[in-house]
Formats: sequence, C-alpha cells, structure tokens
Amino acid sequence: MAPRRAYWKGSLKLSLVTCPVALYPASTSVEKTRFHMINTETGNRLKQQMIDEDTGEVVEKDQKRRGYEVRKGKYVEIEKEELEAVQIESSHTIEIDSFVPADEIDKRYLNHPYYIVPEGKAAIDAFAVIRDAMKDKGRVALARIVLTNREHVLAIEPLGKGLLATTLRYPYELRDADEYFDDIKSPKISKDMVELAGHILDTKAAHFDPSKFKDEYETALKALVKRKAAGKSIKPPEPEETSDNVVDLMDALRQSLGGKKSGKPAARRASPRGGRAAKKAHRSAARSRKAS
Repeated sequence: MAPRRAYWKGSLKLSLVTCPVALYPASTSVEKTRFHMINTETGNRLKQQMIDEDTGEVVEKDQKRRGYEVRKGKYVEIEKEELEAVQIESSHTIEIDSFVPADEIDKRYLNHPYYIVPEGKAAIDAFAVIRDAMKDKGRVALARIVLTNREHVLAIEPLGKGLLATTLRYPYELRDADEYFDDIKSPKISKDMVELAGHILDTKAAHFDPSKFKDEYETALKALVKRKAAGKSIKPPEPEETSDNVVDLMDALRQSLGGKKSGKPAARRASPRGGRAAKKAHRSAARSRKAS
C-alpha cells in the first residue's frame, strides 16, 4: 500500500490521453542518524536565530526580507508579492513533451527520484496504456511539472507496475567536466599493464545488487549512540600508519591479480592468457632494469 500522503497530485497527459496520478518520493533520509545542538550545561536543545552580521542583534520575524546580492555587500530587496508575480502557475498536469532513448540521458542530469502511481480506479486503464507503450518502445518520456513554484523537467520510465520519474538538472546547474579533466596527463601505458588490470576487473565481475550496500559509518554512529546512552566510554581508534614508499605499478598489478605479496609473478597461476601477459610484463620489466 502506498503512503496516504502524496507529495503531489495531478494528471499525467499524453496527447489526448489523461489519467489522474499521485507522486511519492522514492528516497528517504528518515533512517539516517541525526544530531541536534544542545546546551551542555542544561541538556536542553538549542534553537537558531537570525543575527544581523554587522550589529550582532537578533532580527525579528517582521524585519526579515529576501535580498539578492548585486555586488559585494549590496543587496536588492525582493518583496513576497514580487516573487509571486513571476511564479509559474501550477497546472497540476505532467505534460509529456517527447520520448527519448534511455541511453541518451546523461546521468549527471539525474536528480531526485519519485514514484508515479494511478490515482483512483478510473485511472488504471489509461495509466497502464501509457506505461506499457513505453515498455514496448523502450523509451523514456521527458515531461514538465511544477513543484514548489518551480518548473522541473522529468524523465519518466516504467518501473514494475508503476512509473519512475526523476527530476533532471538544467544545463546551468552542471559544471563543465573539461575544467577538471583537461589537466589530466595521458601517459603511455603498456599493453601488458592494461591486460593485467583487465584480468583484475574480471576477477571482481558482479551484478548490481544494492542490497549488498552497507553504510558502515551509519552503523558505527548507531553503535556509538547506543554505547553513550548506556554510559560506556568511547575510545578513539588508533591512527593508521601510512607508508611513503613508492609502489611499482607493474608489481602492484601482479600482486593484485595473484592475491599475494611475494616477488614472484602471481599472474602465472591465472588463465593461460593471463600467464602470457605476466611473462611479457616480467620480460619488459627486466629489460627496463637492464637498460637503467
């Protein structure tokens, strides 16, 4: 059964086909451990107040306004009525504009996921028609929706008996990858190293299974709170020793594949192809040492 309180209710519209739907957040942070600020002398919870950064005085509610910084320290005040004048009127309709191949959607644009379910028995047939047509074509719908007075683009795709809607970021919200990747050098890597790395990847091949995801930090937080509540002391962990030794990349690859730290090429016990790659790598390393 879906939760009683929907995040949004309206209609899903495909051309002349319309059906009532409800939107529910697909993610939650309720289970995460959260802390409050408290007064250590009284044990009471603290509340936040708005302080004038220059005078240090508490600002009362009727003195608060929104302001946009046009230059350093200079703000233009925006009234509530002025904001309402530019707000997009909510049509309570998810307007489907187009259908695109799923693999064309850049994952960087994906933002918040929601579940879309039919609202009422009369909506089930139309909902199923839209969902199944998308399944048959293998396409993702791009649609528009107004949430919290802002228009968002949705990527909608079939998920089980329902639909998954994910809000998409706008281009101006993404940073240019070239600004971060342009300075990455392109060293000459030997084919032997790439083959060895490929064999390591093969040994770790798996299927996507989020049930195996373990939030170790969250588990540790819960254990810490439980111990503190029971009056037990908490000892900080010993700092890990770090090594400044320079690791030989080829040796690290061989040891990773073999699972041992011996100086012998552990990759020889792998597949025949892996054995040939290890032998080539060994000869290459020997020639390099001889040349130096």
